[in-house]
Amino acid sequence: MFKHKPLLSLLLCLTLAACSTVAITGRKQFNLIPANTMLSMSYQQYGEVIRSSKLSSNTVQTAMVKRCGERIQKAVEQYFAQNNLSQQLRGFEWEFNLIESEQVNAWCMPGGKVAFYTGILPLTRDETGLAVVMGHEIAHAVAEHGSERMSQGLLAQFGGMALDKALESKPDATRALLLGAFGVGAQLGVLLPFSRLQESEADRLGLIFMAMAGYDPNEAINFWQRMAAAKGGQAPPEFLSTHPSDETRIRQIRDLLPEAMSYKKYR
Repeated sequence: MFKHKPLLSLLLCLTLAACSTVAITGRKQFNLIPANTMLSMSYQQYGEVIRSSKLSSNTVQTAMVKRCGERIQKAVEQYFAQNNLSQQLRGFEWEFNLIESEQVNAWCMPGGKVAFYTGILPLTRDETGLAVVMGHEIAHAVAEHGSERMSQGLLAQFGGMALDKALESKPDATRALLLGAFGVGAQLGVLLPFSRLQESEADRLGLIFMAMAGYDPNEAINFWQRMAAAKGGQAPPEFLSTHPSDETRIRQIRDLLPEAMSYKKYR
């Protein structure tokens, strides 16, 4: 009856020792990976992706991505500073790039390393639409969703092995786990890589972040409606999916808009 008690005790200790709190939402999360380790891996992998990709030569679109990212970055930094939370952004080295690709994708690795693909721009349409995705992706990084997801993967695949040991003994599997944790290479990366809970949390924080930067969060409804239409009804039923159904997501966003609008004062 009690033969698994040592394992359960170990998991309980790991969980208690690895708990952190997401800013604004207050959710407790499980994170085994030290921030400096995660940031170092993120910057290395981001650099490799950028070097191996073709950056967009469209100066107008590239400037829009950088301008939008920097506006949201500054608003988030200001809010965190005003609320004594700046330590949660320690080590961030923000960067915003636009990659030439038909992929309908965007992602943000730990430390504020953002990549947009030109394939998503027809759906964002303008800078406000871009801010919906930018806020959502930055939210994933600020809330440390990638680290949380990778911690869960380390526990599931390697029994809670320390990251440096996993890199040493199984480098390919660990690298795949890292890239998968951030949606790098996913055809619909803005939808796929995170859990339903993390996606909903990123929606909430993303609306708040774009409002902080002076963008209208009401545009999120239009963007997600366009995203749903682009998928052509091919999404799986919600109970089989790791992200909210389109109908659920849009309904939740409508409910979150009053809260998001209240953060416009931080601009």
